[in-house]
Amino acid sequence: MVRFARRLALAILILSASCAEPPSKEMNQAQGAIDAARVAAADRFAAAEFTAAVDALARAEQAAAAGDYRAALSLAIDSRERAQNATKLAAETRANARGEAERAISEAATLVQRAKTRLKDPDIAALSLRAPRQTIDAAEKVLQEARTALKTEDYPAVKAALGGITAELQAALITIDAAAAAAPPRRKR
Repeated sequence: MVRFARRLALAILILSASCAEPPSKEMNQAQGAIDAARVAAADRFAAAEFTAAVDALARAEQAAAAGDYRAALSLAIDSRERAQNATKLAAETRANARGEAERAISEAATLVQRAKTRLKDPDIAALSLRAPRQTIDAAEKVLQEARTALKTEDYPAVKAALGGITAELQAALITIDAAAAAAPPRRKR
């Protein structure tokens, strides 16, 4: 029983001593985690969690300046954990956004290629299909903008650039197919 009391007294002494000075180590760890999250673009891809980490560290610094070292310690640990979560979330969000952008570009590019291939058909090439050709030309420009945005990791711009281009391309393909079906077959020589 005496041993337990001594250990308990020692633990209380260590805990109270650890709260007698600012938690500099934990605050430095939190700042390091925030810096790592910033490098991982958490400020763009996990903004809420990143902002919460920055705010928690600021509150930890205020608590330390006011002499409330326990609160400072708690807030510094919270900040570090939030920054680490923001880093993980940013990586996941970034990868998902990139994947969606690449799929959207690929889908539009496939539709453009299909339409161009259909227009090369001799039976269709002779037809006056001005609107579908204009749609294809516009789609190629949009694809260029989307690919440029993808290179700069501006995934919302990719989505905005592509807009409704896939629907327009699908409508152009329907128009091409309808015109081809209505056109008389060419005579073979």
